[in-house]
Amino acid sequence: MSAAPSVRVQAGLGPAPTTWTEGRFTPSVPAPVAEEGRSAPRELPPASRNSLAKAALVTAGLSVAGALLGLVRDQALARLFGAGSDTDAFLVAWTVPEFAATLLIEDGLAFALIPAFSMALARRAQGAPGDPVRALVAGTLPRLALAFVAVGALLAGIAPQVVDVLAPGLPDPALAVDCTRITATCVVSFGLAGYCSAALRAHRRYLAPAAIYVAYNVGIITGMLVLGGQWGVRAAAGGVAVGGCLMVVVQLPALLRQLRKKTAGGARNEDEARPLDTALLATVLLFALCRQSQVLVERFLASSLPSGAISHLNYAQKVAQMPMILSVMVCTVTFPVVARALADGDVERAKGRVERDLALAASIVLLGTAGVVACAPQIIELLFQRGAFTASDTATTAGVMRVYALGLLGQTLTGVLARSYFSAGRGAWYPVGATATGIAVTSAGGALAVGPWGVYGIAAANAAGITVTALVLLAGMGPRSVPVHVPAVIRQLAAPVLASVVAATAGALVAARLDGAPLAALAVGGLTVTGVFLAAGRALGAQGVVHALRFAGSVTRRLAYVRSR
Repeated sequence: MSAAPSVRVQAGLGPAPTTWTEGRFTPSVPAPVAEEGRSAPRELPPASRNSLAKAALVTAGLSVAGALLGLVRDQALARLFGAGSDTDAFLVAWTVPEFAATLLIEDGLAFALIPAFSMALARRAQGAPGDPVRALVAGTLPRLALAFVAVGALLAGIAPQVVDVLAPGLPDPALAVDCTRITATCVVSFGLAGYCSAALRAHRRYLAPAAIYVAYNVGIITGMLVLGGQWGVRAAAGGVAVGGCLMVVVQLPALLRQLRKKTAGGARNEDEARPLDTALLATVLLFALCRQSQVLVERFLASSLPSGAISHLNYAQKVAQMPMILSVMVCTVTFPVVARALADGDVERAKGRVERDLALAASIVLLGTAGVVACAPQIIELLFQRGAFTASDTATTAGVMRVYALGLLGQTLTGVLARSYFSAGRGAWYPVGATATGIAVTSAGGALAVGPWGVYGIAAANAAGITVTALVLLAGMGPRSVPVHVPAVIRQLAAPVLASVVAATAGALVAARLDGAPLAALAVGGLTVTGVFLAAGRALGAQGVVHALRFAGSVTRRLAYVRSR
């Protein structure tokens, strides 16, 4: 077999800092130096364990706050509008912000922009002329903003056709069309919010990006409470529009402060208007689009079921994904670190970081999965069973949530692994193929299962599809991404999976003994799940559990030290 060629890894930002040779990244630039007569620009220090821990705490705290407000938002939606046709109509329109969040904030645009900003910062540290960071902004932000406006206007114009495609069996398409036109504004606001978020995280500024979902949910809740009586469920769509604008507002001051910082030398013509690599942008957006397409499949299949099916799926999925939010938060904080390590040519640092992220994120989500499976009826009853949301809705939603939970590990692994493929700032088609494979499994499985099992069959197909995606991504690790050791990763995952099964069984048995007292059952069941999982994980040598316990001990000691001063 002939030797693999060397390929310069670029993202539209001039000389690439790494070279892809024989399936590995190798350094191709010298250490940062200053040009003669100039002082090297002040640059970000290496990310220490303490700095990452602090960033993780800030992000976790605000992520939990945003997630809790998301639950309050869903509670308000359930209480005001129940789980009927009006809510189904809004949830069809909700597909737009769901897709926009994935494409423009969480996965798609971030996968392209964070490596691009990391490379620009690396070039600035190497003494590149002008300011590569400002050049990147000048070359990308105006074009992207224009694209956001165009897509948002197009969605508003073709809203009837969008609703027909998403939910052809919907009994009241006119209401869904109105809501879709209102939520189409989020394409612009989410795009700008995602841009700000990626730029700030690349600069290791996490506070403002972590606060965006707090602002977003405040906007939606306020819209429903203030306008719900007059506009009906359209008030929730109006809240989406307001919340999207608030996501930009909370980040803009922090980003402007970063861009105003002085750098050595003035702007040069050769550093102006550097666009993103087209292949990179295409692959990350297609990946995010394929990943989020499972929502389209679910709502298309559920639209033919009795009224309320879409709502049951939505509530179940939102609650079931809470553990995944905390687990993906880990790699959200460390993704800029991995991207910068590859930009500096430090492959081993990137490899070690990804392997630790996989272990820790898997342990967090498996602990949450055990809790969801053990206490699903109590969780749904406490959160939603009031107003128009009945006991029957609780039973159906809890059952669906347990099925969804089976795919949480796959969702978390997909999130961590995808960042590894795109962290070098180059186009990667393999993740697109992996997600397309998963969507094919979800679509075929859902079509076969929706007849005999209804919403439960749809949820099972979702879990199967995302698990297949994660397995395909894991199988391709190495030559196509950060070269982690796949057999070692699989061995590390076995221990927390077994601990999760044991913990879920123990928690369910304990919670069942307190039937009729949902709060007590949830408290005791949750404590049982946590204790059994941590004990079993430590006994089995689960690396993620060990890291989590050490981190918790470090945080406890730091807080005790602060209080003693």
